[in-house]
Amino acid sequence: MRKSLVALAAVALLATGCGGKRVDTSAGADPNAAGCVAADGRLTIATGNAGGVYYVVGGGLAQLISNNTKVRATAAETGASVQNVQQLVAGDYDIAFSLADTAADAVAGKDSFAGKPQKIQALTRIYPNYTQVVVRADSGINSIADMRGKRISTGSPKSGTELIANRLLQAAGLDPAKDVRAQRLDLNKTIDGMKDGTLDGLVWSGGLPTAQLTDLTTSMRERVRFVDTTPLLEPLKKINPVYDAGTIPAATYKQAKDVPTIVVPNLLLVREDFPVGTACAITKLIFDKRAELEKVHPAAKDILREKASTTAPVQLHPGARQALS
Repeated sequence: MRKSLVALAAVALLATGCGGKRVDTSAGADPNAAGCVAADGRLTIATGNAGGVYYVVGGGLAQLISNNTKVRATAAETGASVQNVQQLVAGDYDIAFSLADTAADAVAGKDSFAGKPQKIQALTRIYPNYTQVVVRADSGINSIADMRGKRISTGSPKSGTELIANRLLQAAGLDPAKDVRAQRLDLNKTIDGMKDGTLDGLVWSGGLPTAQLTDLTTSMRERVRFVDTTPLLEPLKKINPVYDAGTIPAATYKQAKDVPTIVVPNLLLVREDFPVGTACAITKLIFDKRAELEKVHPAAKDILREKASTTAPVQLHPGARQALS
């Protein structure tokens, strides 16, 4: 660990308490305590599929926290957004990556969280996820509607990818349960299926670049291609206004041209009782040391302070609000 990191940890993020314990996020932990200092203890971060951008950036964030505070943070592989929120609220994790559309559903108590609004708040908005739809060139798929009857990986069960995949299919007039041969696979199994011909296409929601898609496009070249999802943007915006238009630059996966697509922001989530001081210290650390996260994955360059508090309808945690003020 470099001396500059040690110095910052000593000056800005001094921790208190007994070493080795889990960061206390119970109601009795006085979550409204003042100060922008991290409590001593341990915490876990729910990320996503191994090799995905959540997983990579989450590991970098855990290392950043551990190197600069007395909190010992670890990152865990998960199925991603929906599962992350559910297990965050259950107390299995302390911080969770999530797509903003999933988080909005969670606080509203709809779709995957029907009738059960989740008591979560945001530390910050981070980089956006790009909806990346890749099909085999011989599949006959030129649009989402063309996926009727096809073998499509819609992502891990209870993931943000599965949520947006199903919404895309529905917006195209398809029933995900009946009209496509949906395969609920993690990303590694999805790429294997694309290579061996057991899949016709995939939907993936992730940062740029995603390593497995780099592998797929490099190894299969002109045998796979991307599909433009933006014709379905307006129906998706009616479901949730967080959806927006974006572009996958041609250079990302060495394609012949840019690919228009739908993007959605990501959020870092905590429970409502997460300690204010720890929330403030971690949020401040993310922006003070963003360059360290960029070394882990280039998607981190899109973690922008000017957009950090744009987390509605998910409320910004008081400690995060203090860090960003």
